[in-house]
Amino acid sequence: MSLPAILAATAESGSPLTGVAAWVVDVMNAIGAPGAGFLVALENLFPPLPSEVILPLAGFTASQGGFSLASAIFWTTLGSIVGAIALYWIGIALGRRRLRIVVDKMPLVDLYDLDRTEAWFDRHGRKAVFFGRMVPIFRSLISIPAGIERMPFGLFVLLSGLGSLIWNTIFVLAGFYLGENWHIAEQYASVFSRIVVVVVLVAVIGWVLKRIRRNRQARSDT
Repeated sequence: MSLPAILAATAESGSPLTGVAAWVVDVMNAIGAPGAGFLVALENLFPPLPSEVILPLAGFTASQGGFSLASAIFWTTLGSIVGAIALYWIGIALGRRRLRIVVDKMPLVDLYDLDRTEAWFDRHGRKAVFFGRMVPIFRSLISIPAGIERMPFGLFVLLSGLGSLIWNTIFVLAGFYLGENWHIAEQYASVFSRIVVVVVLVAVIGWVLKRIRRNRQARSDT
């Protein structure tokens, strides 16, 4: 189905496409399912471009005959892998030595924290990469430490691909079966994203307060 027809279908449901959503459908209409993969790859590199909009819209476009459901899942997952690989190589380019130099100059952070983080990644890196691909915000970021720690490339691609396949399939299918109501999937994903943001902020604030207390205690003991 062409872009005008898809726009008309959503308009009839009372939820016309505008802004980013209209642009996403425009790209998919021009390039087809590979356009969905291209957009997901961009989303990995530019997180403000929301996969929670792209993926349901890919499913919705498939339901309208723009391309097949299998193509939507295949190309969006391929796009996820391509974006993850790009970030993985950024992590490799940064490297442990440069990272340690940066961390050593950061306030409230010392190299001991980095050592602990690296030790944690050594133990749980595989699970972090796999499940991280299904968590908003961390979907992209998890690829960078995988590169820094030089996780075997084949293993990284496999874990990233499997995690992305699960995440993408859920949202593409949601858009496919919800049809004109595809935005419901985006709304639930937005709530989940906000919860993740709140949890992360609470954890960061708690860590900062703990570090400030530790530093004050260290100064009082000297």
